[in-house]
Amino acid sequence: MSGLSDLLTPITNSAYFQLGSKLLIVFYLVFSVALVFWTWRDAERRGAMPWFWALVALLFNVPGWAIYMVIRPPEYVEDAQERELEIRAREAELQRKGSVCPNCFKPIEADYLICPNCLKKLRRPCSNCARPIKTSWAVCPYCKTKQAAVEALTEEADLPVRRAPHSTSAPAAEPQS
Repeated sequence: MSGLSDLLTPITNSAYFQLGSKLLIVFYLVFSVALVFWTWRDAERRGAMPWFWALVALLFNVPGWAIYMVIRPPEYVEDAQERELEIRAREAELQRKGSVCPNCFKPIEADYLICPNCLKKLRRPCSNCARPIKTSWAVCPYCKTKQAAVEALTEEADLPVRRAPHSTSAPAAEPQS
């Protein structure tokens, strides 16, 4: 064993080795302080108990920081508040602009007769003034005209459109005279 220590003694006593070891200690201390500071700031921005996570990073260093990185909330508090505000603003805009289609929930104008997206019948034109009215109304509120057979129209509006089936066979030959 004395042969190995005699071999390492000149290396460990050299000025370069002493300088390198002191620089490594300073680097480790600066890195640890920076890691604790970053963890504290990030946990504060995410609303995740900054003092607790800074203490974990201080005591356990990189493993504590790695645990925080796995457990931390996925978004910043400001981002979550901004997202909620944007959702409320869009909902208010939809309320201001008008209604939505009851079938596909896309925005529609108040005077649409059918939804341009899903083609659901929303309203029908008045038989007198041709303004759009709800399919369930018996009287037009604009011109006071009584509407014909409201029940028949609403039932007809809900029926699917039927098309003639396409025949795959060859057309019948015309009789020759």
